[in-house]
Order: sequence, then C-alpha cells, then structure tokens
Amino acid sequence: MKEAEIRKLIAANLLCVFSVILTAVIPAFFWDGFTVVGTHLTWLRICSVSVSALSIVLHLVLKPNLSRKKSSFAHKISRFLKCCIYFFMSCVLFHVIIVLYGAPLIESVTETFLFAVLLSTFTTLQCLCMLGPNLQAWIRVFTKNGAMSIWESSLQITTMCSILGAWFGAFPIPLDWDRPWQVWPVSCSLGATFGYMAGLIIAPLWIHWNRKQLTYKSR
Repeated sequence: MKEAEIRKLIAANLLCVFSVILTAVIPAFFWDGFTVVGTHLTWLRICSVSVSALSIVLHLVLKPNLSRKKSSFAHKISRFLKCCIYFFMSCVLFHVIIVLYGAPLIESVTETFLFAVLLSTFTTLQCLCMLGPNLQAWIRVFTKNGAMSIWESSLQITTMCSILGAWFGAFPIPLDWDRPWQVWPVSCSLGATFGYMAGLIIAPLWIHWNRKQLTYKSR
C-alpha cells in the first residue's frame, strides 16, 4: 500500500473536517446572532451545501475510484442526472425512516427533511462521488471485506459513523432537561456531524494501523 495514497486520504479527510468546523464559525462574522443551536436550520443548510461542494471538488481532483475509460458527454450527463435522482431519493428515504423512528410527522417537516438532507450528504453523496449510481458497487463496498481501496474503506467507516452518530444523538431528546440543544433535530444532526468528523479522523488512522493486512486484491 502506497504511503502517498494514505497521505492524500488524510489531507482530504482533514479538509472535510475543517469545512464542517468553518460552517459553525465563519457565518457568525456575517450574521448577527448566528449559532449552530440558535439558528440550527440555517446551519443545516450551510453545512450540507459546504460539505457537498467540497466532497464533489475533492473527488473531481483526486479521482480515487473513477474509471480511466473515456465516456461520452451524453453518458456523463446521464450519470449526473442519475446521481441527482439517487440523492433526492436518499433524502426522502431518510426522511421516512426518521419519521418511523419517532420524529414528528407534520409539526416539524422542514426540520426533519433538512436533517435527512444532512445525513444524505454525509452518506449517500459520498457513495455517489466515489462509486457513482452503481448499486452493485454500493452493496459490494458495504459487505464484509468488500472494499477494494483505502478510499472505499474510508467510505465504509465515515458512513457507519455518521449513521451511528445520528442514532446516538437521539438519546437525549426524551430526557426532561429542557435544554435548547434537545429541540428536534439539533442533537441528532449534531450527533451525525460529530460521527462524520470522527469517521474522517478514525478512517486513515485505522487504515494506517492495518496497512499490512489490507491487500485490496481485485475481485
């Protein structure tokens, strides 16, 4: 395993971590009263857009898993449209799942959908950037020993950490503490965000620690 590839992964992941941190810091200089908790819906929009833009740019620049075969312009347009459809379907699916897990059905539709968009940004968008609209590749990557590169291993870890973070973030909501961050969906979205950042940091460390065992043989 090339150390240069691991260094690229570390640099890309750290950029994503810093981008999330900056979404909580920079808007405060231009927006009076901006806070992650106080103006949470605004922060959800800013964070989703920032992470999406940076993820797309990084994958276009680094091209970790893109095929070297040349494709026609029509094929690229078709691929882009499929990715947009998959992302929207992911947002709707996450929204439905979140409601089934107990989120308000009618009272907080906007909050729930924006949380679903954030979660899709941390998970589905990364899969689309890395693997494209190829469900077979998605299934392969998320099966045991299915990753074929350090980038796919990182994708596994960050995706699972994001989902687990969102799940753990729901635990404080029913507690009778009357804290501002217990309002839906603040704790869940913060949990997903911390999980995503934790995954970005853990992934290259885990890969570096296990680099001798990770052979990534072609399948």
